Amino acid sequence: VPAGVMAFVAVWAAKGLVILQPNEAAVMTLFGNYAGTLRRDGFFFVNPFYARRRLSLRARNFTTPTLKVNDLAGNPIEVAAVITWRVEDTAQAAFDVEDFESYTHVQSEMGLREVASGHRYDAQGASREVTLRGSFEAVSRLLAVTIQSHVAIAGVCVQEARLTHLAYASEIAAVMLRRQQAEAVIAAREKMVEGALGMVKL
Repeated sequence: VPAGVMAFVAVWAAKGLVILQPNEAAVMTLFGNYAGTLRRDGFFFVNPFYARRRLSLRARNFTTPTLKVNDLAGNPIEVAAVITWRVEDTAQAAFDVEDFESYTHVQSEMGLREVASGHRYDAQGASREVTLRGSFEAVSRLLAVTIQSHVAIAGVCVQEARLTHLAYASEIAAVMLRRQQAEAVIAAREKMVEGALGMVKL
């Protein structure tokens, strides 16, 4: 057998060697058809004709830009969140969207807008409704579920989503601060009246 042929066969066979690091996957296609995914770390030999695309399965996080949104009461607020996510379905991430990372970022912003606009910034009076400022854990869980519904098509799993910034927009911040101060004064006076009435009853 000519040495050139042997060298060609050796190079061709070497194309089938794959080394995967922990939390790394290789999505393989054969002539345009999905052929499977390697998800285990180690050294493998696959069909040299396979085209391979490596994907990281590690957890990633990013902070959304600060968005200006109207809350449920119509008040302009500023909100931002940190999202922790990872690739779960490699085939969907590789083939169902153009760029799964960019898609996750954009859809996370949409989910954040949806949650922020669906709740009040703060409770009205003695209301026990879920609010952005007063129900941190509930809002975080809802945010994660909402974003997950937006990014499911990309094979992404949202592990955690939490607000990192929440404030009234600058144009109404001073007015809302005065309102909160007034509400605090009224609440304090109500407590004093309740205490006085209690003493009278006793």
